[in-house]
Amino acid sequence: MKKSFIVVALMAMMALGVYAETPAKVPAYRGIIERVQPNGYTLRTYLRGDEHKHWMMTEDGWQIRETKRGWYKYAKLNRKGEVVTSCRKARNAEDRSKCQQRWLEKHGVMKGER
Repeated sequence: MKKSFIVVALMAMMALGVYAETPAKVPAYRGIIERVQPNGYTLRTYLRGDEHKHWMMTEDGWQIRETKRGWYKYAKLNRKGEVVTSCRKARNAEDRSKCQQRWLEKHGVMKGER
């Protein structure tokens, strides 16, 4: 009787110990990732978030998304407040025109806005 109680107690402690050591969240890779657009343009990006919620950003903090065809485009908010892919192709900050920068300031989603 005593041996079976000890075995059950040890098994319960082992099960709880394994559960307690399971990580809750794994952070995204923190370095710069160079992504090549279909036209050959190289875009520098960051990943943010964890395994449950994650997103991609340009170096200067604009949220971007990848399309099914492999293009990286800026994210914007739709009328419902959802983050969606825009029609604007993402560019590195030094390669953006003034027109592209104005569009981003009006429509783009910055880190921390969502």
